[in-house]
Amino acid sequence: MFMKIISYNVNGLRAAIRKGFLDWLDQEGYDIICLQEIKAHTEQLDIEEFDKLGYHSYWMPAVKKGYSGVAILSKPQPQHVEYGCGMEVYDTEGRVIRADYDDFSLMNVYMPSGSSGDYRQSFKMKWLEDFEKYAKVIKKDHPKLVICGDYNICHRPIDIHDPVRNKKSSGFLPEEREWVSNFLEGGFIDTFRYFDGSPNRYSWWSYRARAREKNLGWRIDYHMATQEMESDLAGADILSEVKHSDHCPVLLKIQD
Repeated sequence: MFMKIISYNVNGLRAAIRKGFLDWLDQEGYDIICLQEIKAHTEQLDIEEFDKLGYHSYWMPAVKKGYSGVAILSKPQPQHVEYGCGMEVYDTEGRVIRADYDDFSLMNVYMPSGSSGDYRQSFKMKWLEDFEKYAKVIKKDHPKLVICGDYNICHRPIDIHDPVRNKKSSGFLPEEREWVSNFLEGGFIDTFRYFDGSPNRYSWWSYRARAREKNLGWRIDYHMATQEMESDLAGADILSEVKHSDHCPVLLKIQD
């Protein structure tokens, strides 16, 4: 038996629901769904809709309405849920939530984008520094750990449709890519690449210039698992046919 875990930047949960997100969830029956960019507070959502589908739901919205935010929908009830990372500058933006289960822990992360300008790029680089330290601490206490979410970074040229023209673009800068390499060397596995080394597999496409239709994409959504979980990994995929967002869901299967 496998447990199926989805990471999905929905770019506005209410908008995704209007595009059939709940029907998709009902049909597929995934065990755990980690959402990023929910862009909503719980009072703006009908939480009972998730209850009806058999999910316990846990929410970490940004203070600012209509911005950022993460959530976990889970059929198995976690032993513990940790809201935020204890750093106010990031917690006010709703970037981290973690659920601890019997056999492993699952952290859902929405990493900052730096594409809007120098200030947010600097903010992103500081986040990467702080988050790596935080992840190391959590990993010590929870050696079987998956950190999933929108990392807003393509790791290698294979992960982006045009690595040459994008070499100076936020999300594919050398220092960002180096951070991912160092993060993996610190004891994590890029689970999709563990199973699939093929090109042209992306998880985000610009809304411009029919990018998704042409598959001009970026792979910026990940399930990073600790090396201690290697024997539990059972499969991974990118569900590019699912279209409620400019991202698509990414799937991880682990032994249940």
